[in-house]
Amino acid sequence: MRVISYGGGVQSTALLVLAAKREIDYPTFLFANVGDDSEHPATLAYIRDIAVPFASGTGVELHQLRRTRRDGTTETLMQRLNRPDTRSIPIPVRMANGAPGRRSCTADFKIKVVGRWLRLHGATASAPATVGIGISVDEIHRANRRRSEPHEQIDYPLLDLRLRRNDCEQIIRDAGLPVPPKSSCFFCPFRTVDAWRQQRRTEPELFERAIALEKTVNGRRAALGRDSVYLTRFGKPLAEAIPAQCETPPEETEDDGCDSGWCMT
Repeated sequence: MRVISYGGGVQSTALLVLAAKREIDYPTFLFANVGDDSEHPATLAYIRDIAVPFASGTGVELHQLRRTRRDGTTETLMQRLNRPDTRSIPIPVRMANGAPGRRSCTADFKIKVVGRWLRLHGATASAPATVGIGISVDEIHRANRRRSEPHEQIDYPLLDLRLRRNDCEQIIRDAGLPVPPKSSCFFCPFRTVDAWRQQRRTEPELFERAIALEKTVNGRRAALGRDSVYLTRFGKPLAEAIPAQCETPPEETEDDGCDSGWCMT
């Protein structure tokens, strides 16, 4: 079994095009949707309107998966974050010094969801599935083939092909497809400062929802006697960290990013 963990971003969409052209041997793509209330709406729209029709027209299977509880109901990341009994925070919120905290969102809502599908379709420790991850050469520091579950073997097709992000964008354009936006949850603390600024400017409703989430998390932490945490590295509430008008904006640097490759690809 050979599958691609599809994130709806540039790198994994380039893999979709390459699979459609039979230049890589990956007939199945798995999109672990962390929730329609959590994934960026632009990513969901791209998958619905562009990726799914393209895949179906080329014979590539693209399955959308969701986290399922034992009782058969689904759970989204936003629902987990807003559960009143949740004591831990599954996303990598920033501490007062800007460092990201521990997270479980990728494991619970991406890796385990894909893993469950693989096991249901026959993957075992003795016959593991090959899971391709969309990490390109310019992000090679995110690749680690040792990070795998017993039922899977991680592969990085873009590294084998020596392709960079700009190469992936060209592959997508050459296929006649629009280049997708960068994929992530709209409230992900690994978003860059520029991404936050753009969200406040062009997607104010999403920005307000991110502010509300940050307040909810900190209200719960205050009740437990814990320090505040933030969605940016600046050690202050989101509305203050990303002001509406910023005459001297903080210098942009690359954020840590999700180093697993299961997100933001």
